[in-house]
Amino acid sequence: MATDPAPVTLVVGDEELLADRAVGELVAAVRAADPGAQVHDLFGGKVEHGELTRLASPSLFGDRSIVVFRSAQDLGKDVVAEIVSYTGSPSDDCVVVLVHPGGVKGKALVDGVKKAGAAVVTVTKLTKAGERLDFVRAEMRNAGRTITADAAQALLDAVGNDLRELAAACGQLAFDTPGKAIDEGAVARYHRGRAEVSGFTVADKAVEGKLGEALEQLRWALGTGVAPVLLVSALAGGVRSLAKVGSAPRNLRGGQLASHLGMPPWKIDRVKRQLNGWGPEGIAHAMQALAVADEQVKGGGTDPAYALERTVHVIVASRNGR
Repeated sequence: MATDPAPVTLVVGDEELLADRAVGELVAAVRAADPGAQVHDLFGGKVEHGELTRLASPSLFGDRSIVVFRSAQDLGKDVVAEIVSYTGSPSDDCVVVLVHPGGVKGKALVDGVKKAGAAVVTVTKLTKAGERLDFVRAEMRNAGRTITADAAQALLDAVGNDLRELAAACGQLAFDTPGKAIDEGAVARYHRGRAEVSGFTVADKAVEGKLGEALEQLRWALGTGVAPVLLVSALAGGVRSLAKVGSAPRNLRGGQLASHLGMPPWKIDRVKRQLNGWGPEGIAHAMQALAVADEQVKGGGTDPAYALERTVHVIVASRNGR
């Protein structure tokens, strides 16, 4: 983790989990030195010219600010010019983080802030099975555990290629399994019954504002053995989808939009319906609540079920800014 983050950092690459972790490390480093630092989560196409200047202005109370620009490839030309100019002469009271997936779109921002002196963190998608197996092993090492080759392959077969799901599964296995080594039997026990329940149902109900149904599905999922960390992952996926579709350029349609977002058209249509009632502030609030819940279900709290229920309440309340 960075001990003294640069005034402006560009996180570039198309692996969302690793990008989010890089952002989280930068935020944690700032807050370790200044617990009162305020985080402002902004989304590409929603950012207005002058917003960075306003947020980076010194606080009356002396607290630092952290301004995170997600989907930075969607920033307008005037905002890009403002950020590039700011990078050349940044404020001492603010840390700016730009999250860009790479590629041609928004290249002027990437090139501009690099030339102006921004720090760069590169994250790349893990496309090979061997890379994902290495990822599983690294997750276990970071948790102070080891995993056999057969168990790592079994986990990859059961969970799939999504790094968030893999990371969540590794964390829960490390937390629940006694002993240092995790074998294939532990993976089989952990995943027994998972196919019968989906955390994505809970997520859909929550982002649609259906509190009663979301809580009912949540309790049912917990009762049938779905790991809390997987439920947090599903909820986070639902809120991130709102952010991605909500900040997408308005001029893209059909296949172009699907390609830009990396989502199938049917899912984009569903998320567009779910976006009704959501605004950028509500999405940012929900994401912050999910970050807290993620920490609590991984051992930072005493009651994962309570943490999940509270998070569902916050997500539903964040809709329409309530």
